[in-house]
Amino acid sequence: MGRAFEKRKSTIFRRMDRVAKQFSKIGKDIAIAVKSGGTSPDGNPSLRRALQNARALNMPKEKVEAAIKKASGQGATDYDIVIYEGYGPHGIAVMVETATDNVTRTVANVRHYFKAAGGNMGTTGSVSFMFQHQGVFRLGPDGVDRDALELELIDHGLIGLEDGESDKGEKQLLVRCAFTDFGAMQTALDKRGVTQISSEFEYVAQTLSELPDDKADEVMKLVAALEDDDDVQNVYTNLGSSPA
Repeated sequence: MGRAFEKRKSTIFRRMDRVAKQFSKIGKDIAIAVKSGGTSPDGNPSLRRALQNARALNMPKEKVEAAIKKASGQGATDYDIVIYEGYGPHGIAVMVETATDNVTRTVANVRHYFKAAGGNMGTTGSVSFMFQHQGVFRLGPDGVDRDALELELIDHGLIGLEDGESDKGEKQLLVRCAFTDFGAMQTALDKRGVTQISSEFEYVAQTLSELPDDKADEVMKLVAALEDDDDVQNVYTNLGSSPA
């Protein structure tokens, strides 16, 4: 009974840590958006996207308002968006997106994580050519005619429309477009009145490398270490599912 309780408690704390990390990430997104485009989401697409994602995560309203107020005040933290690239264990390509107020600290930490995992951090461009920067919209599927939507969005830069699900297992539709087509795709979805749950920019690997489970676990340990760092916003790899 004691072990079961401790295991359950550990699971709860891991979930709480994940939520706290997600809120921290959104808070930085809000800060960066406010700094660059002001506090009005109507005239600031980046802030509008951040607020939409905050709602998708059920981030408390008071936390959102506090983040906006803090970012618009004097002495607000300035964050630099810096992308680091490298190879993880077994030659897996890794891209690390950070938002940092101290680049010296961040680069030292990221280099340490790569080295500790048996990988190595590379120079700019060393692995990014393997990825495509895409906009990803997550939509509520209820009442959506998928075929009709796909036809309508082709002229707005649609790369793909696929099934997905949230962390809670809720069904979603994923609309993908090139980074440069993000604004046009967002406008097209708005005009159609489709429910947008969230929208993100992602680096999507164009070719995946498969590893057996034991080797894939080594890569995922590196990903977990990177994601636990407060300066890291997102981690992307070209790791595919293990062969059957």
